[in-house]
Amino acid sequence: MLERVFRQLAFICFVCLMQNACSTTDDQTYRERKVAPLYNSAVNALEARNYKEAATGFNEVERQHPYSVWAVKAQLMAAYSNYLANNYDGAIISINRFIRLHPGSEEIAYAYYLKALSFYERISDVSRDQLITEQALEALKQVVRRFPNSKYARDAKLKIDLTHDHLAGKEMEIGRFYLKQNHYVAAINRFKIVVDRYQTTTHVPEALHRLVEAYSALGIADEAGKIAAVLGHNYSGTDWYKDTYNLVAEPQLNNQRPKSGFITRAWNWLF
Repeated sequence: MLERVFRQLAFICFVCLMQNACSTTDDQTYRERKVAPLYNSAVNALEARNYKEAATGFNEVERQHPYSVWAVKAQLMAAYSNYLANNYDGAIISINRFIRLHPGSEEIAYAYYLKALSFYERISDVSRDQLITEQALEALKQVVRRFPNSKYARDAKLKIDLTHDHLAGKEMEIGRFYLKQNHYVAAINRFKIVVDRYQTTTHVPEALHRLVEAYSALGIADEAGKIAAVLGHNYSGTDWYKDTYNLVAEPQLNNQRPKSGFITRAWNWLF
């Protein structure tokens, strides 16, 4: 009987010890702090370029003090810290939450701009999928559309031009591939996208020249001549114009001479 009592007491002591141990671990893992020191600690980490630590600290401010004015600032600072840490997905998550919860904030324009940057910084080379580029373009357009008079709109416009140039480059790469494979109609469709959608980019002169090449190969002299004239009128000082001039003067592509009358009609359009 006595032995049984001792066993029960030992079990109770064991349970108490486990509870204390768990409580101690929890205290070490989570310790509520006053909002100002917690926020300042995150700022110090940011200034020390410990961006991941800073993001964690700002998130902790929001978690421990969700209804304080500090929490609003912490959301945006967490996004900024994640952006600097190249954690763009984390930055976008924080920004989207900020935009949803604080649409009337004085910092809302910056939030949209930072979101655009989080896409823009990930634009890859033209040989890869351009989904991120499209997302960056849309986000940049939102900045200009929503906040046209803000200090962020000017930079967004410049980045839109660069993004357009990048997307045009992708279309040119695909068009050149089709042209080399003698898939002229597919190539024409790609080059037309560049001319129609990305008129201010550096790729337009080449796109016009490639269109002349493709239409010449198909024997569509009138269309080739019209495009050659546009190229000569707008980009006469470029090497692409010189190449087109030679193509019209001596029309030959892949050793296949276009249909009769090409030289006369294209020359008339060009000059």
